[in-house]
Amino acid sequence: MDELITLDYGSGGKKTAELIEKLIVPKMDSEALSQLGDAAVIGDLVFSTDSFVVSPRFFPGGNIGKLAVCGTVNDISVAGGRPEYLSLSYIIEEGLPVEELETITASVADTAKECGVKIVTGDTKVVERGRGDGIYINTAGIGKLVIPGLGSQRMQEGDVVIVSGSVGDHGTAVMLAREPGLLGSEIESDCAPLNGLTAALAPFGRSLRVMRDPTRGGLATTLNEFIENSEVLGIELDERSIPVRPSVQSACGILGLDPLYCACEGRLIAVVAPHIAQIVVDTLKNCGCGDAAAIGRVTSDHPGRLVIKTRLGGSRIAAKLTGAQLPRIC
Repeated sequence: MDELITLDYGSGGKKTAELIEKLIVPKMDSEALSQLGDAAVIGDLVFSTDSFVVSPRFFPGGNIGKLAVCGTVNDISVAGGRPEYLSLSYIIEEGLPVEELETITASVADTAKECGVKIVTGDTKVVERGRGDGIYINTAGIGKLVIPGLGSQRMQEGDVVIVSGSVGDHGTAVMLAREPGLLGSEIESDCAPLNGLTAALAPFGRSLRVMRDPTRGGLATTLNEFIENSEVLGIELDERSIPVRPSVQSACGILGLDPLYCACEGRLIAVVAPHIAQIVVDTLKNCGCGDAAAIGRVTSDHPGRLVIKTRLGGSRIAAKLTGAQLPRIC
């Protein structure tokens, strides 16, 4: 590791993995932690925690309060849990307008109600002006396990990769919110809870191999995490099948970003057995995910690698994100 921590260590990519796997996890002596999931499955409970430092605090499609609830609810949901209870902790910077705090708190309450979860405990700290960037939020959540056994170790050759909607919306929306007037059309974050979608998929049981919400590092980094240590399996995507909104594609071109590495905050990735793939896509569409699509498959052709078949008929390797493409997006 480097001698000093840089923003790259918060990217969700290789540097983040290095920080967690070399510095933090070895000191904890925890089997549950060593699984490195977005949530821990402990008996019949699913437990997760997340901290939110997004800048700006308000962005098209949401704000840090909505994001904080959705983030933890989604981590529990894709781990196979039904989220039930959340904690809520604020670190507030001196000088934050009370009106902003009221709006953020109302979003927390409204989103929790939408998800069917209760805020049951919390904490509040205030730090000196210039030391908190307005407000940071931490949420932790507990849920009941309803889809046991999910994990990338269950993937098999021929399994199908499905995404519930267009990718890259959140990261692009946040970046554009920092540069008002850069584009005429407004792109909204996809920030939304996923517990309704995962509940709809629960009846598929063991035909669901693994689920994840592609936040930091986006679709490409998340899929790399599924196969990075495999000596047998890789993943192949069809670029033409990956839903990306034209406005997001254009904005990413202007900003020098790749939408496949831009964070999503309301999208579900599922790897499923091939015989249920179309049924899963149809189920997601019936839940309001009109852009849901099968975008690739698990293969033994290139173990440990994510390969994308391009629109031009060629192939490219999509490696795990190495730096901070978008700082402070969640």
